[in-house]
Amino acid sequence: MIEGYDPYLVALSVVIASLGGYTGFGLAARIRSGPGANPRVLLSGAAGILAVGIWTMHFVGMMAAPLPADAVYLVLPTIISFLICALVVGISLFFVSIGDPAARRVVPSALLLGAGIASMHYVGMHGLAGPFGLTHDPALVALSVGIAIIAAYGGLRIFLARQDGLRLAISAVAFGIVVSGMHYTAMLGMHVVPEGAGHHHAAGLAASPQALAIVVAVLCFVLAAGFLLSLVPDPRRQSGGAAVLPEAAPRLAPEPAASAPPAQPAAPASPDPVENPPSARRIAAPLGGIGQPPRVAAARLPLEGANGTHFIDAGDVRSVRADAHYTRVHDGTRERMCPWSISEAEAQLDPGRFLRVHRSHIIAIEHVIFVGKEGEGAIIELDGPSKPRVPVSRAKVAEVKARLGLRRPA
Repeated sequence: MIEGYDPYLVALSVVIASLGGYTGFGLAARIRSGPGANPRVLLSGAAGILAVGIWTMHFVGMMAAPLPADAVYLVLPTIISFLICALVVGISLFFVSIGDPAARRVVPSALLLGAGIASMHYVGMHGLAGPFGLTHDPALVALSVGIAIIAAYGGLRIFLARQDGLRLAISAVAFGIVVSGMHYTAMLGMHVVPEGAGHHHAAGLAASPQALAIVVAVLCFVLAAGFLLSLVPDPRRQSGGAAVLPEAAPRLAPEPAASAPPAQPAAPASPDPVENPPSARRIAAPLGGIGQPPRVAAARLPLEGANGTHFIDAGDVRSVRADAHYTRVHDGTRERMCPWSISEAEAQLDPGRFLRVHRSHIIAIEHVIFVGKEGEGAIIELDGPSKPRVPVSRAKVAEVKARLGLRRPA
């Protein structure tokens, strides 16, 4: 079955799987991009793009194979194969995106996703019909399922890492190669036998390879468009997720009461002596939201555990780190999951004690024991048995030093 493959379609199948991985995992990385991101929409988009990429790769690989000229594809098994792929990808990504992404969640999700990818392949193969039968080598079937599970585990790790840039591109290419390797390993174990000697395909609504090629071409276009859109810069990521306050409405002088004596008209309103200049009205909202209604700082933070929700005093918190649409709270010893987003944590915590030093990190100023330079930014070390270290973005270095008394604020 390996001899006679179209090398261009083989290469295209790998490219499609890689594009699907890059676009899907890139959407997943944007879940933490800022308060404007909709986690449900991005998670659904990531799962949908990944499913389309994997399924399209499979059928491009099928078109690359030297199959009999009179082969057709049964419509029902072909549709079911896509639904299987979409279902298991969505369930797996959702399962690892909630709660603590520990091995007890990632491994079962990888097993489910790997089994789903393999099922998608063999259900799709069941849809191949014609005057012939198909047999499969059991050893290569088992090997292809193992490769699918490995690809699923690596893909979920990429999803959890929320990588971007060059690392995301390299990871997506590796994912595409491994997923395509599963397909071609399974194809290596498939053998076409004369009619009656192998599995007999039931009759049903069928589509020609040409019709399937049109469907696959449309899906390839969708993948390519999604890939190009994912390269468009996100303003929230460039601005570090800072919100912009709307310009304040002008203050109006109070109207005189209707019952006031006409001999004593109201004095004209004097201009507000503390009104900010126009250039200062649109500012990035810092921790706590200056200019908004005052909020009572949270005294405790909720932490999710295996047996329920626990609480930690805000004074024991060293740092808060974004993790998808949740956060990880470090108490100086270990990290635990908090159901708040990084933006919600920024709004709830006391701005006098906590400072957002990075789009993904908040620190407790009172627990800082070391500040050092790292690249264009800085690195902070906090007290505690494990001495957690937190990166500081270049834009926040001056503010951090001012809060620590190392440099006078401008």
